[in-house]
Amino acid sequence: MNFQQRMQHYYHELSSSDKHLLRYIEEHDASMGDMSITRLSEATNVSTSTIVRCMKKLHYQGFTDFKFHFVSEKSQQFPEVLKQIKDIDSQIQTAIFKNQEEVTNTLNYLDSSIIEDALNAVRYSKKITIFGRGFSEHISKEMALKLQLLEKHCEEHNDPNIIRIKARKFTRDDLVIFVSLNGETDELVEAATFCKQNNVKTIALTTNKESSLFQLCDINLLGYKSKKSYFPDYEVRSRLPLQVLARIFLDAYVIRYN
Repeated sequence: MNFQQRMQHYYHELSSSDKHLLRYIEEHDASMGDMSITRLSEATNVSTSTIVRCMKKLHYQGFTDFKFHFVSEKSQQFPEVLKQIKDIDSQIQTAIFKNQEEVTNTLNYLDSSIIEDALNAVRYSKKITIFGRGFSEHISKEMALKLQLLEKHCEEHNDPNIIRIKARKFTRDDLVIFVSLNGETDELVEAATFCKQNNVKTIALTTNKESSLFQLCDINLLGYKSKKSYFPDYEVRSRLPLQVLARIFLDAYVIRYN
């Protein structure tokens, strides 16, 4: 397993200090090759022994073993792209790499057992409801349409009031899919809470493993969201990771069952 897959697979075993450490590593991945364990300890305010224990929880032999694998994985991601865009302005290159990074890391997060669980949930559900808000609505609408074309009983809602009302009426025969970049949209979290209380099966497509939605849902398809935004004053972040997840999810369903 690569670094992202290890984080997702062993996430439930990590302490809050471990999660803080790994968030720092994700956000400063380009500097990990030159980072000593002492410098990492100072930068994250985490002890060196905690760093070593965290790496062992991810089934590395230690920090040195982690760094070797991490740097090797990063060096293999972009060689062909570098050749094609070497003459492009450096700032535009950064924008290109932002998208490549989101797609590559989202693919790295994929776990075959989680995908299988999601496919089975769709297959055996009598009714599917998809909730999405803001820019995520485009993805939820596309998912609903494709599931309808596959002759699944599926509907999509994006109105906050309808989401709240619908959430109170679901039964165990229902499957509810949430599409949310940050996983903290109030009405979606409220709906997921009702679903959990009533033992309603739920799937989340999100990029925030620390979110309320991630904690509440039964099955989580996790994507990677870049920390870089070219519109920092507005909530208009790209839903590219969610689009990748939705496409893989539904393509896999067609391949498996149609």
